[in-house]
Amino acid sequence: MYFTKLPFMEQDKLKKVIEKISSVRIKKGYTLDNMAHELDLTQASYRKIENGETNLTVERLFQISEILDTPLTELLEIGNTMVQQTNNDNVIGYQYQPKFENFYQENKEMTQNLLESMKDEIAHLKSEIDFLRGLIK
Repeated sequence: MYFTKLPFMEQDKLKKVIEKISSVRIKKGYTLDNMAHELDLTQASYRKIENGETNLTVERLFQISEILDTPLTELLEIGNTMVQQTNNDNVIGYQYQPKFENFYQENKEMTQNLLESMKDEIAHLKSEIDFLRGLIK
């Protein structure tokens, strides 16, 4: 079977996910043996996953999420925000969108650049409005 690794995660974030898995496992009263049995692995193989000696795969992460009866968003420490979808002021439903806790901190420089760009654009538009008002008079 082909397993996809989690290449989108940095090592420190992957470590936090593994720590979260271990924490939830312990909180729910599962032993390493329980998890190994559910995943059809030896205890040593499962221990290597929690120790970071074996790569955690996407498929394995889904399996662990199901076994622990814990949403992936919780294991990945991504919250959900419920967003109301509307159509001309009529509510047509709700949709969950992921909320990234440290999005601003991780992208602070990009956010600052965007803010400066928007401020420049606002200043430019104000000067054009003043110019057009002068033409009208």
